[in-house]
Formats: sequence, C-alpha cells, structure tokens
Amino acid sequence: MAVSLSSGVRNSLASVQDITAQAAAVQSRLATGKRVNTAVDNPVNFFTASSLNNRSDQLKGLLDGISNGIQTIQAASKGIDGVTKLVNSLQSTVKQAQADAAQNRPTKAGTALATAAEAALTSKSLKDIALDKKLNDDDAVTTNNTATASSSGNVGIATANVNIGLSIVAGSTTYEASFSSANATVRDLVNEINKSGIATAFVDEKGQLNVKGTGSDTLQVGIGAATAGPGAITDAQTGLANANFGLVAGDRTTGVTSPGITSAVRSNLIQQYNDLRTQIDELAKDSGFNGVNLLQGDQVSLVFNEKTGKNQNKLDIQGTSLTSDNLGITQATNTQLTGFTNFQNDADLDKATEQLNGALTSLKSLSSTFGAQLSVANTRQDFTKGLADVLSTGAANLVNADANEEAANLLSLQTRQQLSQTALSLSSQSDQAVLRLF
Repeated sequence: MAVSLSSGVRNSLASVQDITAQAAAVQSRLATGKRVNTAVDNPVNFFTASSLNNRSDQLKGLLDGISNGIQTIQAASKGIDGVTKLVNSLQSTVKQAQADAAQNRPTKAGTALATAAEAALTSKSLKDIALDKKLNDDDAVTTNNTATASSSGNVGIATANVNIGLSIVAGSTTYEASFSSANATVRDLVNEINKSGIATAFVDEKGQLNVKGTGSDTLQVGIGAATAGPGAITDAQTGLANANFGLVAGDRTTGVTSPGITSAVRSNLIQQYNDLRTQIDELAKDSGFNGVNLLQGDQVSLVFNEKTGKNQNKLDIQGTSLTSDNLGITQATNTQLTGFTNFQNDADLDKATEQLNGALTSLKSLSSTFGAQLSVANTRQDFTKGLADVLSTGAANLVNADANEEAANLLSLQTRQQLSQTALSLSSQSDQAVLRLF
C-alpha cells in the first residue's frame, strides 16, 4: 500500500537524497584521486587521458633498451681507453729500444794514420796529426807520408787524382758525392762523410779514422779518387782508396758491420712488446655489456619511439673488430721477417713508432665516433624521460581531482545534508499537528 507524503516532506526528502548522491560522488573522487573515473563521467577527457597514458607507458618501456645501449657504448669506450694505454706502453717499449741505439751501430775503424814519431816531431796529438794530413801525395813520395814540424804529411793518394769520391750504402739508402782534393785534408773527408746523413766519421785519439752508421743497417763505405768527379765516384764504388785510410780494401762491396750487432737490451724488450700487443686483443674481447661487444664487431640498435616501420626512430650502432692486427701493430722479432717488426733494426723501430701513432689516431677516431653516438643516446634518453612525464602530467590534468576542492565540496555537502535533515524534520512536525486534536 502506497504511503502518502505531504508536499513539504517529499521536497525535503528529495533534497536529502540529492545531497547524499553528490556527497557519495565527491567521496569517490577523494578516494580515487580522479574526477573522471569512467567514460560516463567525461568521455572526451577519459579516452584522451587513456591515450596519453598508453603512449607514456610505451616510451617508459623503451627506456630500458636505451639504458642498455648506453651501457654497451660506455663499455666499448672504456675498452678503447684501456687499449690506448696499452699502445702508450708499446710506445715506451719502442723508445727504450731506440735508446739502446749506440750499442747497435755498424762501425769500422781503420789503422792509425799517425805515429808516436810524428807526435814527437810535431808536438801534436795523434788525432790532430791525422786530421791535418792531406789526402793527396803532395810530396810525390807515396811511401813517405810522415808529418813533420814543417809538413802536415799526407795519406798517399796520387796527385793526379784531383777529385775524391764517396759511395756509402746503409741498408737500401745510397749516398754518393765527390769533392776537390786540392789541399783537402782528412778533416775535410770526415766532414764530407758526415754530410751523408747515413754515416758519421771521426778520428779517435789513436789517430784512426772511424766510420759508423747512423742506423743499424749494414754499412758499406767506399772511398775513391780520380781526375774527375764521376770517375772518383766509380772508383769509390769498389772502395779502391779505402786502403789509404787503413780500411779494408773493397769494404764498399763487402759491407762494414760491427761485431755483436744484435742488442741484448732490444732482444729482452721483444717479449715485453709482444705481451702488450697480445693484451690489446684480450682487453678488446672483455669490453662487452650484456653479451654485446662493440669492439668485436657486434651491433646494437637503440629504439627511440613507439612507432613501427618507416615511422620508427632508432639509432643503429655498428661496432668494429678491434685487434692489434687491425690497428696495424705488427709482432716484434729479432730478425727481418715479412709482416713483423725487427727490433734490431732502427728503420723498423721507426716504422713501429709510425704504426703506433697510426693506431692512436684510429683509436681517437673510434672513440670520437662512439662519443658522438653516446651523446645522441643520452640526449634521447633524457628527452624520452621528459616526454613520458609530460604525457603523464597531461593525462593527470584531464582526469585527476583537486583534493582541496573536493574536500571543501564534501564539507559543504555535509553541512547542507544536516540542514536538509533538519528541514525534513520540520516538515514532519507540521504533519504531526493533527494529533493534537485527539
């Protein structure tokens, strides 16, 4: 049976019910923190916020891949730094070998060009007597080259031979020249030999002419004499005048080498050099991250957006095979072999220095490449983090509730609810007035 309510009671009851519904909605917003919880609340904001949050989640999912890629690049960069230090150590080893050059020079000493008797006659040292002696036989007595108080003496080259020729070979380098012998002395010959750049000459305290190579290659020295320069050089190519200086005749063709040309110091450095070279390969093998090694030719791809196909944005980083061979650093040996560095040879040590300088240049270039790619990866990582935050914030602005506002609304609704209940009570009292008639 339906109950008949007065108009006042019905209006007060409807007001209480409306306020209660509003209060429940506000309480729901406070509990969830959102003012749009379903598509019913606000379809446009709900679906827009869902799309923004989905993209934000996808971008955040890419951050793990970007982070792994960055660590892979950094591991390779650390490997390059380590290899660079090893190459610097190789340079130090080569420099030690080069510092031992004085023990590894082909040297030939002639017989004494001065005697004690001459020293007594001239009151000069054997060295000065030898240096001052003329090359040509100016007294026309080839057997009497003695220096006296009035004559400097000579080494006995025929007077008709007015040109002196030089022919010097060091390894694959040849130096040939001639000069006038008129009034020329042994000192002039020494100076001419020193001009070659591949050999040096000096007269020692015993009065001996010494010829030493500037490198470790086998040295051939020929001295000749003739009426013309070309003829003097031709004569020098067979070393016919070598005997005048106490050098073995024919040294130009047979070669002048020093005993013990193999340096023990350089031999000991070979193993050190090769051990360091091996460590370059081993260090490069250990420069990977999570199974990917850019120094062993691996590739890593960093995906920067959530799209696929042509719209996908990614960075493909191709590694390189970093080995001592690829850097052009050849193995060291004690002898000349194809593809190896002979530690006993100055020219090979110079080549080793060039190899190491080239290796450092390659490492700098590779480091620069990885550095640029790392910069891109770091920039995109920061950008992706920032963009994901922007998307999440944008979505929150569309659906999140203002806690302060909703709390104030709830307080206001609670007050209105109390007032409505009071109004309902007053409306009921007017209906109860009829009871006073009984």
